[in-house]
Amino acid sequence: MSETFRKFLRTLPDFPADLPAFDPGSAPQDPALLFKQWLDEALDAGEQQPHAFSLATVDAASGGGPQPSSRMLILKNIDDDGWHFATSRTSRKGRELTAEPRAAMNFYWPRLGRQVRLAGTVTGLSVEASSLDWHERPRADGTDNPNWQLYALQPREIEFWQAAADGRHVRHRVGPDGTPLE
Repeated sequence: MSETFRKFLRTLPDFPADLPAFDPGSAPQDPALLFKQWLDEALDAGEQQPHAFSLATVDAASGGGPQPSSRMLILKNIDDDGWHFATSRTSRKGRELTAEPRAAMNFYWPRLGRQVRLAGTVTGLSVEASSLDWHERPRADGTDNPNWQLYALQPREIEFWQAAADGRHVRHRVGPDGTPLE
């Protein structure tokens, strides 16, 4: 099966032919503003959940070394505290963030051939902010969840990646203040 499957995978399309151009020199210096612009463009392109991202964490080092884990979450906000997301403190990701408060986020918008990748430290936000987030959830039933935790990832690096049909993809890697990294 592996040879047949490998050939099948090679037949699948990579990106649409009509991808937008991206010039980092004309992008807003504030990474949050550029993200918001790309999010709006993803919505306009018909992306169903443009605020969904993959969160990667690692567990505490054990005999086999740290093991990575990844799952999909929803972005809650961006402010001076960082890029917000929430989960139960008792979930696997909650326990991993307690043991090792570093993570990576990755947003992917295939219709535009775009990704935004962030990596940095994670802190738990206040009990009040966590409670407010719990109660603002669409399926909240009015009860409290004492294990619900709103987190903020404070990025050390942010990369805006734009695919190009000719394979000359554009990478715009910046620090949290928009200063180019490399």
